[in-house]
Amino acid sequence: MNQTSETLRPGVIINETIDGIAMVAPREKKRSAAAAIARPKPDHYIWGIYIMLLVISVVELFSASSTEVSGHNVYMPLIRHGIFLVVGFVIILALQNIHYGFFSKFAWFLAIVSLGLLFISNLFGVEINGAQRAINIAGFTIQPAEIVKLTVVVLLATILGRNQEPRGVTTKGMWEAAIVVIVFGGCLWKNGLTNTILLFGVCLSMFLIGGMKWKKLGIILLLYCALGGILYIFKYQSDKGSEFENLSRTEQVADNGGGRAETHKGRISRFFAGVSPEDPIDDYNRQVVFAKISQANGGILGQGPGNSRESARLPLAFSDYIYSIIVEDTGFVGGVALLILYLFLLARAGRIAYKCSRAFPAFLIMGCAVLIVFQALVHMAIVTGLFPVSGQPLPLISKGGTSILVMSAAIGIMLSVSRFAVTNGNKQAIKEELRELPEDMKAANYSGINNDTTK
Repeated sequence: MNQTSETLRPGVIINETIDGIAMVAPREKKRSAAAAIARPKPDHYIWGIYIMLLVISVVELFSASSTEVSGHNVYMPLIRHGIFLVVGFVIILALQNIHYGFFSKFAWFLAIVSLGLLFISNLFGVEINGAQRAINIAGFTIQPAEIVKLTVVVLLATILGRNQEPRGVTTKGMWEAAIVVIVFGGCLWKNGLTNTILLFGVCLSMFLIGGMKWKKLGIILLLYCALGGILYIFKYQSDKGSEFENLSRTEQVADNGGGRAETHKGRISRFFAGVSPEDPIDDYNRQVVFAKISQANGGILGQGPGNSRESARLPLAFSDYIYSIIVEDTGFVGGVALLILYLFLLARAGRIAYKCSRAFPAFLIMGCAVLIVFQALVHMAIVTGLFPVSGQPLPLISKGGTSILVMSAAIGIMLSVSRFAVTNGNKQAIKEELRELPEDMKAANYSGINNDTTK
């Protein structure tokens, strides 16, 4: 073998020479920037909280479902609930692998579809607790109100992400977001006043998170109050006759022909009047009385999982009042621990949002977390007597197919943000993230630590 003295191009590697001919190793293809940047795994704290909520859900729903047990099949309520939990788990696995930018592309489409379902439920839906809230399809019940709350959160995150500036939300973004909330809130009104109030609370929180100035927020609040008052007067006064005819005789006497307006007034008046041990138990205070008895039985450490006594007497113990059964089983300590678990989910989302380099993922993860935690707080407040009686499931724990699937989707979206949003301050990673986002979603997260606006 003869060696060659020929000078080769810089950067070319010679493995060997054969008969004076240099054998050059092929240059390795340059990896793309996307491949070079290793994406982190979904946030393990969020996963841990979710798994803990699933365990609590299975144990406590079985404890609270004694009124649903029929015949010899005592496991049927748990099996039905388990099916929805499994489907929700699959939704989470799917969504955590989808880049969060995908949700902004379909935000308006999903919002319009959910609004259409809401209209259908208002016109042709089956009645639940005196209000038209659900669509019955082939034996399955869909509650569009639950879907609307999540789609509005995604839509608002999109709007606020597009209209972000160093001083906060632009005036255009403020009015666009306010109109969206008014439209969806007005359509949601008939599906339950509590759902509407919850939606407005979540949206106002997102406005504050987005840095909306107090003056702009005050204008929006005045607008909401004015339109809400007008809607209440015209909407519910027109419902007096039609809803009054559909009520039972006992409800007619209590409502005095006033429809849902009088129902709400009655709930508020009974809330301020309170209950005492000497009060006779009737259809209007049954839930409150047995919920208080259930919590009193729990004491400090509880009776133990599955040992609830009031689940057989408490109406909707497996859904709207499941927190009472949790407190009875696990006591004051268990009730507080569950509250802290939800609050930790919000805190973890806030930590991730603070590290995001872009505004949209920060709004998205915070909106989903606020939705879950606010709904949990409202449920707990109703059960413990801090709010008037109303129906609101405990997220990921109460029985209810639509609620479980929607809240699972919210967890999946949060995991997607935790995985794909840049949180390490790496400028190269930020540039790559910008390539993956639509042009109108590239606004920087000015409240975070990684507010590099590198284009």
